[in-house]
Amino acid sequence: MTKGTFIKRDSRTGKFIVGREGISKLNAMEGIRQSPSSKAMFADFDKRNVPHDQRREAIVAKHRKRD
Repeated sequence: MTKGTFIKRDSRTGKFIVGREGISKLNAMEGIRQSPSSKAMFADFDKRNVPHDQRREAIVAKHRKRD
């Protein structure tokens, strides 16, 4: 019997926690790939240590429909 991978749970909420690598694998299974511009954006976020709320704002601004 082979060992499976362990998926973390938040001890407070009981919800599953899936990291960036895990979600990339799940998306690849569904045929969804991250664009080069998105990869560069996330690398820049990591390099500059951008807080989560500012990351969300930048992502929404990038994908917001323009009139």
